[in-house]
Order: sequence, then C-alpha cells, then structure tokens
Amino acid sequence: MSEIEKALDIAGKLMANTTEDGRKKLKIINRIERKEIVNPCLVTITDPHSAIAEEYRRFKSILIRETKTDFHNTIMITSAIDNEGKSNTSVNLAVSIAHDIDHSVILVDADLRKPTLHKYLGIEYKYGLSEYLSRDIDISDIIIKTGIGNLVFIPAGNQVENPVELLSSQKMQSLIKEFKQKYMDRYIIIDTPPILPFAEGITIASYVDGIVFVIREAHAQKKTIEEALHMIKASNILGVVYNDASAGSFHTPYYRYGYKYTGYNRDAKE
Repeated sequence: MSEIEKALDIAGKLMANTTEDGRKKLKIINRIERKEIVNPCLVTITDPHSAIAEEYRRFKSILIRETKTDFHNTIMITSAIDNEGKSNTSVNLAVSIAHDIDHSVILVDADLRKPTLHKYLGIEYKYGLSEYLSRDIDISDIIIKTGIGNLVFIPAGNQVENPVELLSSQKMQSLIKEFKQKYMDRYIIIDTPPILPFAEGITIASYVDGIVFVIREAHAQKKTIEEALHMIKASNILGVVYNDASAGSFHTPYYRYGYKYTGYNRDAKE
C-alpha cells in the first residue's frame, strides 16, 4: 500500500492514535476540528434545499455522466481572471459529489497564491500542499477528513515565493497521477489560480483529465475569456459554468438561480 493509500485510509476510518499493529501514527487528522459552516456561498451545506443547491446537484449529475465512460476523475476548476467564482464552484461541486452514494472526493486547494477553500469549510490546518511539495513531510500530514459525506480535503498550505515551481514539479504531477490511478471511485477536484495572471493553471491543466471553466456574468471581458480558453485549448474542457447570472440573462426559468453549466464546444462559431 502506498503512502497516499495509507493516508486516505486513515482519513476514511477516522482512526485513533495507533494502527492495528500498535504503531504510532500521525495525528494531524485527529487534531483538525471543523468549525460550524456559516459561509452563505457554500449553499450545498448552508441551504441544501435551495434552488441554487439543486443546480449544483444537477451540475454534479451532468459531470458524472460525462466522465464515467473512461472515468475522467481528475477535474480542474479555473477561470480567466480572479473573482469569477471558481473556488465557490469547486467546493460546492465537491460537497455535492461527496453526498453521492457511489463516489467520494478529494478536494485540493492548489491556489497557493490566494487559498480560500479552508475558509468555506471552516477548517484550520498546520500543513498543506505547499509544505508537502517543498518539504519532506508525509502525505497524511495534509489530508483532512472534513466530516462532510465522503469528502477529504487538502488545503493549500502556507504562502510560498515559488508556487509555479512547486505546482510544476514532478512531485505534484506524481501526486495527481497516483490519486487518479489508485482510486477509481473517487473524484479529485482541484481549484487552481486563474489562467491569465498566473502560469500554474496552465501547468496543472496538462496533468488532469478535464477542466471546468467558470465565467462570472459581467466580469471578465469577452476577449479576456477567449484568450484564457485559447491558452488551455489543448486540454479537455468539459464545460463552462456561467456564474452569478441575473434573472434576465436568459429566457428560461432554469437560469433564474444565478448558475449554469454547459458543455464546451471548441468548434462553435460566433
């Protein structure tokens, strides 16, 4: 069993301080205490019966349907620029999948520049992805059992001066590869920095099975979105989330809730 397998087994079982053979184990998972989730943006937890939460569940169902044939389970969530709602999309999608009977989720905060997922989840941590990639620590030091369905979480960690180098490292690539190959019932949802300001998203795009691209209404200009999509055109863009949509943006009731997921057609013409 690999170190990653061992760590996820620890998280999944909420093990005590010792293993079955009596050896001491890392206790970081047991020390994590999740605060009450009060962030209204995490609607899949704070308002699970709302129309928006239902749309996230619809999003989950579509994504699972579109990825199950070859089980493209490593999914990157990104956007063209900041403040498009990619982190909000990442965490709500992950929670929705985590409540599914047949699947579990590893949610990875790979936005080392502006990590926010731990705030959504009400989690404080000592180590995260940046420490794992830059130091000789065990993977079980950074995997956190959230207590939300079948969801485990890898926080970004402390800020570093070289996020591009860390996320483009062989160690990062190997981590994603092992997650994919070892856990065929598990989705890996990776929140990354936006595409245009930083290079990390483009790097991670080459490691994953597919990308969900988030667009916030009336935020990024059309040419900005097109430039970002062009930079990841070689990757498998699974679809687009149209976020924070106003009631008058579309002509069907489906869009009233400020959220839309659609398949991405790279050959579509204006």
